[in-house]
Amino acid sequence: MMNYWLMKSEPDVFGIDNLAAAPKQTAAWWGVRNYQARNFMRDRMKLEDRAFFYHSSCAEPGIAGIVRVSALAHPDMTQFDRKSAYFDPKATRGAPRWFNVDVTLVQKTRLVGIPELRSRPELASMRVLQRGNRLSVMPVEPHEWEFIIGML
Repeated sequence: MMNYWLMKSEPDVFGIDNLAAAPKQTAAWWGVRNYQARNFMRDRMKLEDRAFFYHSSCAEPGIAGIVRVSALAHPDMTQFDRKSAYFDPKATRGAPRWFNVDVTLVQKTRLVGIPELRSRPELASMRVLQRGNRLSVMPVEPHEWEFIIGML
């Protein structure tokens, strides 16, 4: 059974247009530094799972596209790069702490913003809409996925 996800990225760091311009429209989902989000990628994501690409920390946050998981979890190389903002001095190549999956663009969509998502009672329990939920990777329930796909 396929899983569904929502993956947040800041568009001024890596947005949907960056993914669209990447070779084979594929990139590692690097820089996650939250253990629960890491565990979702490392332990629960499967090849071909689908995710909403969500623009966060910007003027108009919301869903900007759909991606598929195209490579299972592997060490996030930014944890080893001393020049990276994501460098982790406790991580070693033999015992990495941070993982990412690769994602491939399925399609860019119109931006479905937070106000529109909040206006739909069918999405009232969606994690991204809950107060205090700041996870960058989170599951999406199948009925939420289907409802949003219908909105696109």
